[in-house]
Amino acid sequence: MKIVKLDAIDSTNSYLRNLVKRTNVENGTVVTSEFQTKGRGLNDNKWNSEKGKNLTFSVLIKFDDFNIANQYFLNYCIAIALYNVLKYYIPNKLFVKWPNDIMSEGNKICGILTECVVKNSKVSYAIVGVGLNVNQDIFPKNINKVTSIKKRLNTAIDREELLQKILIEIQYQLIAIKKKEFVKLKDDYESVLYKKGIPSMFKDKNNTKFLGRIIGTSVKGNLLIELENEMVKEFGLKEIKFI
Repeated sequence: MKIVKLDAIDSTNSYLRNLVKRTNVENGTVVTSEFQTKGRGLNDNKWNSEKGKNLTFSVLIKFDDFNIANQYFLNYCIAIALYNVLKYYIPNKLFVKWPNDIMSEGNKICGILTECVVKNSKVSYAIVGVGLNVNQDIFPKNINKVTSIKKRLNTAIDREELLQKILIEIQYQLIAIKKKEFVKLKDDYESVLYKKGIPSMFKDKNNTKFLGRIIGTSVKGNLLIELENEMVKEFGLKEIKFI
């Protein structure tokens, strides 16, 4: 993988997307930055990261035959890759929170932002952004339930070595996409799903609170929750929040 290293940029996803528009960019190209002025998460949420302490990077992934209906499996693939690498550092209480966060002891340690470009019902390419808290000790007071590898282990981590491990694991997990092993990806993803099978409080898009139990994901990649009356309801992005 070709790696482009930047000192500061608004967003590695935006930088890589603009680069793809201007020139022929090699598949697997990675853009990293020591600091992002406008780092983004899902639903345009802001990603805060202290300069020189964490990993903020984006990866260009090109496809030959990847149907748009299956694009959520790419998110599963990347989440599994991040989970597998972090598991070596943090073996306990590590989960994937639907759809795109990695949680450690109930605190967010990593976020993933996948942006796909579609042509003729096929995903032509995707830009996958990753924000991983590595060596940051102190976070803004207005950000709750967040942690880092260093906070969990009480020791600093070699960020370059960690990045290489992540990129290798992403390449490995992408083989499942190429082989269309979607059932395996779904099973692997759901096996580490945050609060799966545990009664939890949620809030829907109407701000109505309810008790439910995550049982898995649907064929559309949405979250499946069993309600108190044993009815199973499907929720998409922006339709549900944990309380």
